[in-house]
Amino acid sequence: MAITAAMVKELRENTGAGMMDAKKALTETGGDMEAAVDWLRTKGLAKAAKKSGRTAAEGLVAVRVEGGVGVAVEVNSETDFVAKNAEFQSMVAAIAGAALGVADLAALNEAEVDGKPVADLITDKIAKIGENMSLRRMARVEGAGVVSYVHNAAADGMGKIGVLVAFDGDEGFARQVAMHIAASSPAALDEAALDPALLEKERQVQIDIARESGKPEAVIEKMIEGRMKKFMAESTLLGQAFVMNPDLTVAAAASEAGTAITGFVRLAVGEGIEKKEEDFAAEVAKVAQG
Repeated sequence: MAITAAMVKELRENTGAGMMDAKKALTETGGDMEAAVDWLRTKGLAKAAKKSGRTAAEGLVAVRVEGGVGVAVEVNSETDFVAKNAEFQSMVAAIAGAALGVADLAALNEAEVDGKPVADLITDKIAKIGENMSLRRMARVEGAGVVSYVHNAAADGMGKIGVLVAFDGDEGFARQVAMHIAASSPAALDEAALDPALLEKERQVQIDIARESGKPEAVIEKMIEGRMKKFMAESTLLGQAFVMNPDLTVAAAASEAGTAITGFVRLAVGEGIEKKEEDFAAEVAKVAQG
């Protein structure tokens, strides 16, 4: 029986096994899906699937820069303990290195590290370490120059927050901007780059707040205009007060330094992931009360 890509995909999704392992299992069992699952189980290769439902919100962000290209990747684990594991850190570093040669997350999952796709590398590590892990995000910037900064570094080039800054000009100043970004977490480079949906949401919030005041519509319009101007300044990198000199905006500081900031990336471990907090004692008490 011919083993199709769809069959391999189905088996991988059902077991969490690697691509080559899934293909071998189907080949060994003549394409019998149930037998292939059992084959993988007997080999210990379906172990990772048992971990896949658990929240992975810890981990590391790793950054790599090569010439005018910078990449950042977020690889998650369930616990901070694993994030401090040298084996996990080595895998994250290898994935970041592979990211320099690809354009997006899908391509990174397929990129090979030591002859194995990154997706399979992670699956194997799940089975070995016994925690759910995931390659969550990848970001890339290019420019005349790129600098990186890691906050709370756990190892060289990786930590809880990773920043990349694309610039043209003074490298020292660009590094200061990278530190500023880590601390201030701007939503975009400038007003033109702000997400229109974010702006509309904020505008609606400000409209609702202003109308609660009971003021005339003409006054409300001016209130909203001023508040939106403040919001855009606080949300954009170039509009923010520079942490190294709060009397200047980042844009003004860049002008003084003769440097153009052309792009940035900021990734923080676990941002946006909802972690389920379990209180076992409270759960037992609730059951006891009926």
